Amino acid sequence: MFRLLGYLKQTKGAVIMIICLLLVQAYCDLGLPSYTSDIVDVGIQQGGIEFAAPEEMRAETWNNLLLLMTDEEQSLVEQYYVADESGHYNRTTDKREELEKLHSAFSIPMMMLESVRSMYDMETIDLPKLEEQGMFTREQVLEQRESMLSQLEDMSGAILDQRAVSFVKAEYEAMGLDLATIQRNYLLKTGAKMLGFTLIMIISAIGVSFLASRAAATIGRNLRGRVFERVLSFSNGEMNKFSTASLITRSTNDIQQVQFVSVMLLRMVIYAPILGVGGILKVIGTKTGMAWIIAVAVGLVMLLVGILVSLAMPKFKIMQSLVDGLNLVTREILTGVSVIRAFSREKYEEKRFDKANTELMKTQLFTNRVMTFMMPAMMLLMNGVTVMIVWFGAKGIDAGNLQVGDMMAFMTYTMQIVMGFLMLTMLSIMLPRAGVAADRIEEVLHTEPTILDAETTKDDLLAECKGEIRFENVSFAYSGAEDLALENISFTARPGETTAIIGSTGCGKSTLLNLIPRLYDVTEGRITLDGIDIRELSQHKLRSVIGLVPQKGVLFSGTIASNIKLAGEESISDEEMIDAAQTAQAVEFIDEKTEKYESAIAQGGSNVSGGQKQRLAIARAIAKHPKIYLFDDSFSALDYKTDAVLRKALREKSADATVLIVAQRISTIMHADQILVLDGGRIVGQGTHEQLLQNCAEYQEIANSQLSASELKGGA
Repeated sequence: MFRLLGYLKQTKGAVIMIICLLLVQAYCDLGLPSYTSDIVDVGIQQGGIEFAAPEEMRAETWNNLLLLMTDEEQSLVEQYYVADESGHYNRTTDKREELEKLHSAFSIPMMMLESVRSMYDMETIDLPKLEEQGMFTREQVLEQRESMLSQLEDMSGAILDQRAVSFVKAEYEAMGLDLATIQRNYLLKTGAKMLGFTLIMIISAIGVSFLASRAAATIGRNLRGRVFERVLSFSNGEMNKFSTASLITRSTNDIQQVQFVSVMLLRMVIYAPILGVGGILKVIGTKTGMAWIIAVAVGLVMLLVGILVSLAMPKFKIMQSLVDGLNLVTREILTGVSVIRAFSREKYEEKRFDKANTELMKTQLFTNRVMTFMMPAMMLLMNGVTVMIVWFGAKGIDAGNLQVGDMMAFMTYTMQIVMGFLMLTMLSIMLPRAGVAADRIEEVLHTEPTILDAETTKDDLLAECKGEIRFENVSFAYSGAEDLALENISFTARPGETTAIIGSTGCGKSTLLNLIPRLYDVTEGRITLDGIDIRELSQHKLRSVIGLVPQKGVLFSGTIASNIKLAGEESISDEEMIDAAQTAQAVEFIDEKTEKYESAIAQGGSNVSGGQKQRLAIARAIAKHPKIYLFDDSFSALDYKTDAVLRKALREKSADATVLIVAQRISTIMHADQILVLDGGRIVGQGTHEQLLQNCAEYQEIANSQLSASELKGGA
């Protein structure tokens, strides 16, 4: 969770704007129930009259009410009413705060006046005149008022308000005002406000969705960029630690999980507490006495979520590793499909895939089944809460302590509060898996490459690189391995010379070659380039003078030209590209293609043969004009004739360069200036072809298996 929130720091501006829009949306969302309550209580039940503060009243009603007021109330109402030419008194304010004060001042006098009229069964009565006639005194009126207030202590404020409003309606009717028009105007006014709030909510929601999507997409883009950049800095050791399948999953599926949940965090997790807290404040304002129902509902929601998440969380952690496993199996099967068919292993691989697929399916089914209880349980809870509100609210309405509109508003606010927590619970389904995905991403990002540049490099000393490579007592062991892969290797590869390396399978030939461009670092000893330890050079500088042709010719999707010019599209001209292709003996099959150098190359070079792939990889290295050529068994797919012609052209092309060749065939290296024979990670023979035939038993064994007697005799 905290990792996911940390990612949001990358889009602070968008997050701040989203929070502002969510506050606006929540304000409108929380305002609508109160308007619904007003429509029911005021618009329908009270005929559109909200306050017991008439907009207009007759002079006799005004005088009667003043007599029944205290001095403070009289002073208050006289501030906001003035008499017109007809003698009617008109209200001069529409401010809500002032209307609430007037409502409080008029309510008791209106009930008293209504009681007096009922007592004498008169529609009109002139209390000031009766006072002048000595029928009663002001002191008696105030005493009667206090007596009535004591009797009204047990009466609900809602009933008192309704009776006061009824008095205002009767006054309007007596004045000949159209009550239907007053009601219609109130309903239209309140409905227009609700419509305006709804439009603002829609605009805010659209804005939040837009900004959240952009922010999440930015987070996903940045994460993919950071992961890709870190993976490019990995040595072969780190690549072997994670595996290609796992790194692909972390760069795609895991980041997609984080990106999706980031949208939910911005749209739901921030909105839910705003809506929940706002709903609680609104509920407190309704004064229904049913706030305990919300506490029960929230407690049950938290209990339900806690149980479901505790069951699902362990499985979510397992799920991502199972996705890795499925990707690994799928990748292996698709990559080796021709071998599988050749050995009729389809049924075995189907079972292997089915096993990985079934394990993932069972885990997903378990988590989905657990989480399917979420929605029905939440619906049961919400409907149960609704029944409780109606049950206890009906009792409040019957007792006169609650109005129908207030109960409806309370119900809506309660649903909003529960929905706020429901949003969080829905996200809790996704958070565990996204949290695991974030941990896996961070594992890649926090894995420091073992091969780093020195704090102070000596690149300036290599301004004019000659290309002399020297191994000085070099030993190397793979991470976690007990035995050394190479032990005490010492030799010098000079410019203008070809150094060949031969030996049995697994003797360390490719490992030795991989140490030169620092795909691995030596365990003991050192490797120098023109007398400078390669660890004291930047990796960029070191690799800029090396042309590597790996054991497996790797091509990238694009064209023949883009693959040959891989070292630098701008720095390599078309003439240099063609010259490199000629040296690599690739022109023949390139010219046969319709689009020649613009012919498409599929991913991995799957639309060219093994020999063509090797020749293009060799051309790519030649086009770079390196000072050091590294050929890791790069001629194995070539026929003898092409091999011989290519090596002859290469010798002319690389006359001033240092060439190191790893090979299995003696015919490829027999003309090298020096040959190293490896066995078990050690150099057991060093010299020319003729010298090794005389004094190296291991080389003689290889030669006997590959060369005819006449060739051996000629070599000797």
